[in-house]
Amino acid sequence: MIRAIFDDIGSYPLPEGITKEWIKEAVAKIEIEPTSYKTKLYETIKDAMRQKINAGVDVPNYPQFQNMISQFIEPIMDNERTEAPLLIREEEAEMIEMDALEEMAKEYKETKGEKLKLRICVTGPIELYYNQFPPPVYIDVLSNLAKSVGRFIKHAVEEAKWNRNYDVKCVSIDEPSMGLDPRIEEEGIITALELASEYAFRKGIDTQIHLHSPIFYETVCQVEGISVIGLESAANPSLLTLIDKTQLDKYDKFLRIGVSRTDILSMAAEYDEIHHTNAFKDKGVLDAVVNEYNNPDKIKARMEKAYSFFGERIKYVGPDCGLGPFPNQELAYLVLKNTSVGIKAFYKSRVSEP
Repeated sequence: MIRAIFDDIGSYPLPEGITKEWIKEAVAKIEIEPTSYKTKLYETIKDAMRQKINAGVDVPNYPQFQNMISQFIEPIMDNERTEAPLLIREEEAEMIEMDALEEMAKEYKETKGEKLKLRICVTGPIELYYNQFPPPVYIDVLSNLAKSVGRFIKHAVEEAKWNRNYDVKCVSIDEPSMGLDPRIEEEGIITALELASEYAFRKGIDTQIHLHSPIFYETVCQVEGISVIGLESAANPSLLTLIDKTQLDKYDKFLRIGVSRTDILSMAAEYDEIHHTNAFKDKGVLDAVVNEYNNPDKIKARMEKAYSFFGERIKYVGPDCGLGPFPNQELAYLVLKNTSVGIKAFYKSRVSEP
């Protein structure tokens, strides 16, 4: 049995004492006042990445502390950084997280004797378009957004090759509103996703699409550049029944399966109702919540169910979504650690460890 790759979606809780507002300020002013912001910001990013690695994530995503919309749309809409409306210049399509991780990746390579394998996430063109503009869809506008998204991917991959201490193993195009926002229609989706994924596809890099609904999965199957479709099946196991494996076989597509729940508010509410507690006030209850809904045995059982449907069409596994909504890093780490233990238990039950 080919083992699926354990990755994470990206977002992660901030450490105590650092706020989203400070992150936004630091990113905006890092070039103007580097001594005031750079060291602290970079160390925050590196420490979160170390936690992901220590928890056992095979291909960790850069810690996404920025807002997923503003991180990309603000530079794309900055006339001083574009060569045409909504088309960012290639040299401007950079993600500060890549630079922050270079030093840590060098340490990793020296210690482990191999390059760090990274996953990067970019907010998709459909998400960005509908966040900024109402329907109908103007294909020329959407296309420039999609090309800009592709340039962020290209910049990150080329920077990785230049730095030589890490490789971009996987790219995720995040489209959480597709299938949920009733304004989104099929028109333009294939064109936009082809443009956004083109560079990664040409370079042979696994390109995922992260969806919160599988409604458009058959449309996505027609996008040559996307090879992996994400499915949030830990919190919503019924989603497994909505995917037709014959469609995956026909288009040679793979799945990323969610095997640990990340809907912390829903989990806490369910737990409180059953156990008559207050997860956000009573000490230690949130740890119990994570261990109730994401213990290794449950991870293993979710793996078993997913494999009974799709077998080796599963290429990636991990948490359903980002861990940013969790109240602290310790709880997020516990989710990743339990997920790692559960995944290993699943494979150990099927093949002998080498």
